[in-house]
Amino acid sequence: MRRELYLLALYRVLEATLLAAMVFSPAGALFGEARDPALAATVAVAYVLMSLVLLLFSQRENYPMLPHLLVGIVCDVGAATLATHAMPSAGPGIAMMLLFNVGAASLLLPLRLGLVAAALASGALVAQFMVVVASGSMVRDRPLAEVLMFAVSYFAMATLTNFLGLQTRESRTIAQQRGAEAANLAEINELIIRRMRVGVMMVDGSGHIRMSNEAAMVLLGNTASGADGQLRTLPQISPALSMRVAEWRRSGESDDTPLKIGDDGHDILPRFARLLATDDTTLIFLDDTSLVARRAETLTLAAMGRFSASLAHEIRNPLAAISYATQLLEESRDIGDSDRRLLQIVHQQCMRTNGIVESVLSLARRERAQPEHVDLVGLVRNFVEDYRETTPEENGSVKAAGSLARLPAMIDPRHLHQVLTALVNNAVRHGHQPGEPARITLHVDAQDGLPVIQVSDRGPGIPDAVTAQLFRPFFTTSEHGTGLGLYIAHELCRANEATLDYVAVPGGGACFRMVLRGRNAMLASSSNL
Repeated sequence: MRRELYLLALYRVLEATLLAAMVFSPAGALFGEARDPALAATVAVAYVLMSLVLLLFSQRENYPMLPHLLVGIVCDVGAATLATHAMPSAGPGIAMMLLFNVGAASLLLPLRLGLVAAALASGALVAQFMVVVASGSMVRDRPLAEVLMFAVSYFAMATLTNFLGLQTRESRTIAQQRGAEAANLAEINELIIRRMRVGVMMVDGSGHIRMSNEAAMVLLGNTASGADGQLRTLPQISPALSMRVAEWRRSGESDDTPLKIGDDGHDILPRFARLLATDDTTLIFLDDTSLVARRAETLTLAAMGRFSASLAHEIRNPLAAISYATQLLEESRDIGDSDRRLLQIVHQQCMRTNGIVESVLSLARRERAQPEHVDLVGLVRNFVEDYRETTPEENGSVKAAGSLARLPAMIDPRHLHQVLTALVNNAVRHGHQPGEPARITLHVDAQDGLPVIQVSDRGPGIPDAVTAQLFRPFFTTSEHGTGLGLYIAHELCRANEATLDYVAVPGGGACFRMVLRGRNAMLASSSNL
């Protein structure tokens, strides 16, 4: 309560100034003759100096309050007692001013010390009165009843102000707690709104965007900010959306036709809600229809995955029996060479079918992506080291490339490892020239501010006629392939909001490029909201 302490010290300076003016100014004669002018002048000067010193110390943050209050009340009582003795005619006024000092000090002190301050003031007042009575020069206009009433008033004022101060401090503590809780709730609400996958904007009646979360900034793209980095108005960003908002405000009916917004031309379905009934401030919710379609596709794939898993389990049992029977027949000496070749074909097809079943089960067991902040360079290097330990060098060489020491990205590390494994295995099988081992490079770089991984080889490449079907399920150009490796890798990238594309290499070879999400790129933009 530094402010209250400072105000008390400032009031003490005012009292000292009035006392000095009463003693040294010509108007002081209006208050009557002083009994002891020298004592009055000394008390006035000393009280002014002491009040200034207390005012100076009250402004220090680390200065203890309790000693300051006790020293101040002692100075007040002493100055009031001596001034009353020196100027009897001003005694009632001085006692009245001391009443405020006692009450203000008790407001900040504990009850016990507040009562001590009141007792000190009352005792000094009664003692001064007894000294005057004993000297035989008692002033007639200052009866004993007046002294006793002031003494009682000091105790009453100390008690009342102490309880008032206690309630004030309790109320302030509760208010601070409630304020901290409200601030925490506001931060939580802001974080929730900011991390919502649905874009949220608050637009006033003139079209100025007052608030926008990360999803909305992503959908709006580079059109959201002007050259100075400030948010542009809604008519500047999207005139069509601004017209739709105006129509909704006028008629209260919204159009369910998607709009194209942003640099990437996202298909957005806007929804509106009035924030207050007294103005045109509007909340705009932007639903990305591609996310809705993706959720529907995810549900469909999940249902197909459960069905495929059930079907795969039913296939594996007879398939294992066929494979085991084939192996037993191959060990028989009564089988001719032509029949043995047929058994090899049956065994190979059993293995291929089992691979398809395993891929289907892997796709069905796929968990939801849990993206997190990762160092892409470190993850790729660790993957290359692990892959080298499990793969013989005669099958192919794998190396990591790139000039960056660190590259932050957002992706599920388990899914990234699974995607890289599928791409590298695909390159080991198909990305080599006849008679040579595969040479595979994992290049990590940043393009247009986004993390990129390129898995390239120096094999014969992929014909242009089949590039459009690379990521379709069960499509393969090899008689031993399942056609699910690239499809699963592509789906895992989509689950992490990344892209996987095939890039033609003019000099020969194949290259698959993964473009990942950056590390919360919209946090910098949110500081401008």
